[in-house]
Amino acid sequence: MVKDIICVACPMGCQISVELNDDGEILSVTGNTCKRGDAYARTECTHPERSLTTTVKVSGGVHPVVPVKSAKAVPKDKVKDCVKEIAKLEIKAPVKIGDVVCANILGTGEHLPRGVRGIKNKSSIRRTKISADAFLRMFLKLYAVSS
Repeated sequence: MVKDIICVACPMGCQISVELNDDGEILSVTGNTCKRGDAYARTECTHPERSLTTTVKVSGGVHPVVPVKSAKAVPKDKVKDCVKEIAKLEIKAPVKIGDVVCANILGTGEHLPRGVRGIKNKSSIRRTKISADAFLRMFLKLYAVSS
């Protein structure tokens, strides 16, 4: 069986073909122009992972939410459950860059630190109120995470 994927490891966007045997083991990887493409294709076919970027509610702060990103990629099949769990979180201000918002989310071993730089110009922030359920629906639609 051959699985065709587009590599996202670098800006080249190579079209990679991965040949798999009946047991799902990789026989060959072709079409990549760099080593990162080979590694990406092998991971994508055997154990796909995604970086998790979202927001967490803040109480007592200047802003109603803060951006967060997983320290490392989480298994693709756990992304939906992680987002649901994160939607339940509410942290208290003050929150600093690098603070761990959620440790070992859903047993993945990954931490969710606040990893985005602070905003200097408050007037550049567009305030939008959205419920956690609406955010989850929007996220799942945007990233086409299947149930």
